Amino acid sequence: MGRTFDPITLEILWRRLISIVDEADSSVARTAFSSLLRDAHDYTCMFTDKFGRELAQGTFATPGQSGAMALGIKNLVNKFPSEHYRPGDIFITNDPWALAGHLNDVCVMSPIFYRDQLVAFTACVFHHSDIGGRVASDNHDVFEEGLFIPLVKLYHGGVLNEAVLDMIRWNVRTPDEVIGDIRSQIAANHVCAEKVRQMLKESDLDNLDDLADQIIGLTEKSIREEIEKIPDGVYHARGVIEQTRGKEDIVIEAAINVKGSDILVDLAGSSPQVDWGGNVVFNFTYAYVFMAIKSMFAPDIPNNDGCAKPIVLSAPEGSVVNCKFPAAVAARMQIGHFMTEVIYRALSGVLPKSVIAGSGGTPAAMNVFYGKRKNGRQWHSVIIRGGGMGAGASNDGNYVYIFPANGANTPVEIFESDTPLIVEKRELISDSGGPGRMKGGLGKREVFRIPDDEYAPIPPVNLGIQAGRYTYPAEGLFDGKEGTRAQFLVNGTPGNPYGLTQLKPGDVVTIDAPGGGGYGNPLEREPELVAIDVIEGYVSIESARKDYGVAIDPATLKIDIEGTKKLRG
Repeated sequence: MGRTFDPITLEILWRRLISIVDEADSSVARTAFSSLLRDAHDYTCMFTDKFGRELAQGTFATPGQSGAMALGIKNLVNKFPSEHYRPGDIFITNDPWALAGHLNDVCVMSPIFYRDQLVAFTACVFHHSDIGGRVASDNHDVFEEGLFIPLVKLYHGGVLNEAVLDMIRWNVRTPDEVIGDIRSQIAANHVCAEKVRQMLKESDLDNLDDLADQIIGLTEKSIREEIEKIPDGVYHARGVIEQTRGKEDIVIEAAINVKGSDILVDLAGSSPQVDWGGNVVFNFTYAYVFMAIKSMFAPDIPNNDGCAKPIVLSAPEGSVVNCKFPAAVAARMQIGHFMTEVIYRALSGVLPKSVIAGSGGTPAAMNVFYGKRKNGRQWHSVIIRGGGMGAGASNDGNYVYIFPANGANTPVEIFESDTPLIVEKRELISDSGGPGRMKGGLGKREVFRIPDDEYAPIPPVNLGIQAGRYTYPAEGLFDGKEGTRAQFLVNGTPGNPYGLTQLKPGDVVTIDAPGGGGYGNPLEREPELVAIDVIEGYVSIESARKDYGVAIDPATLKIDIEGTKKLRG
């Protein structure tokens, strides 16, 4: 029998494990070179026990990375026998099928030793802005998408393998930034390892084995108890996702079999893999299926291996949700992010208060700008942006929110300092949120200008977009209405958001993020809330009347009570 921790001690140690990862996470924000990391927070830190079972992840982790890492790190750890590892080893890989689904997500993994014994592993995945390749969604295979790094040792017993860094340096456009970010990953792992050893010493523990067993077991028990509260049965949903222009839509078929405390998600019938970068590897599909189920049944329990125990995913190999090598995968979020929405829709009938309507931040949009400055120096910047979040049973959708991924909208000042471009406008779009008893979140408009003065970059300026919702808007739930669609304009004319756009000095690019879906009948929304939205500029007087049945006096912006009664009558 191992050691058993009383509830208070268990909670203290459990929270300390999470704080250790959060401290490693904070070190990234202080040391990372790329604004995509230090400002938009597109990275995840975590650590596992010596068997690769996830114990803790950063509080601000993004689900696509953390959920995929929970599967991937376990497989990587067990790829070698435990005696293969030694103090000072550091591994690196960006294999999409092993981890988080595309080449830009680079993982650095380190074993943790205490008193000469292997006790844990720590790892972090960074979304590197630059991994080489052709930066566009319409690549046809993974070879076009950049540098593929198999699992190799970056450090062997504390000694750097310079050849690995040289290989990376000569295959990317901005090597100083990329190598700097890899060193930031190494620093994060070092912080995590040092703090784990410190905790073991101060808590008089030889290893993490017993603590891990208790944390994982208690977590599994708690989430199973919640799953058992809904009726057994098979719940279905179908998602239709737009493809690139001229191609058939993608179909996601989901059957969720709830039996006792077990959930089997079967994606049989989903579309086959495609010849562009929207393909999704199994790990990434699992990550957003897991995210949906975890958020519905146990949103407050910190993520660890126990959360995943009741969930089994089945996805046909060769389908768009379980693609085979060497499929193009760079834009995997354009399809993978929809998994959460499909799972919500399937279970909305039995868990109406635990789901939200479709989100304009699904999928999160990624804009990749790169080119040469006037002095010939290469520059490369990635910004991610959200749309309006879907509304829920008791809340309006958040505005300009990245969901179901987790990240931040890059500040204008940072983008302008990193690039030669000018941001002329960033604003919320009135009436973009889907009407409902609870209103969908608003999208936003961003306008970029390529300067044509003495600061003009050398043409062309390249723009690769990974996004969606240009054809199908975010759907509402329970009589809620849809949000607005996305839009991409070059000099006022619709552009192609799926390929590589080449811009010249003087060009102006407008990118509209879509709004979120509404929840419930708009005619049931409190008129006072509609009036506040009108005053704030979120809803127009016309929309208040047409969509919500609320008459607003245009002179005073107050509710016309009699007019509202007639409209709603």
